[in-house]
Amino acid sequence: MLTRETQVLQAAAALVEAFASNHAERYFACFSEDATFLFHTVPQPLMSRLAYEQLWAEWQAEGFAVLGCQSSNGQVSLQGDVAIFMHDVATRLRIGGEELRLQERETIVFRLHGGRWLACHEHLSALSDS
Repeated sequence: MLTRETQVLQAAAALVEAFASNHAERYFACFSEDATFLFHTVPQPLMSRLAYEQLWAEWQAEGFAVLGCQSSNGQVSLQGDVAIFMHDVATRLRIGGEELRLQERETIVFRLHGGRWLACHEHLSALSDS
């Protein structure tokens, strides 16, 4: 039987892989419906998975695509049926025909949902230069 930490690491890896492959259905299936999102690139928090899915669809209509994503320095903090996953992410995106490379830090909060770890909050911030 896998430890809870290993289960969370697998859930995080599945989320990152789905994002990296630009597979919206698999990516959003990694989140609970009531998940919230705080991104440094978006002016206000997104208060549900549906709100993020709608924004994602708008982005894709404007030429957005994920070209790749690498996770490093992952750490898990278990808090009962909640787990906090922190990592650094190197992401390649295409936005409006232009390719961007981003270096960011991310926290994903997972909650145990019927035996499955689902992300219930994601906070993405720019990696500081210092």
